[in-house]
Amino acid sequence: MKIADMVYEQVKALPDPLAREVLDFVEFLRDRQDRADWRDLMNAQANSLAPVWDNAEDRVWDDV
Repeated sequence: MKIADMVYEQVKALPDPLAREVLDFVEFLRDRQDRADWRDLMNAQANSLAPVWDNAEDRVWDDV
């Protein structure tokens, strides 16, 4: 039996208010993963663009 099936079996026996809490928690976990993926992408872009952003010609823009 897959884990998702095991979770389903447990959750379907819960009263609706508790099942709602489980659903909220699952949504939280998915959102947290999405944020981590987005953060990884932003970090990768920042590292690759650092030489472009950090140069003597553009120092005038550093304090803007």
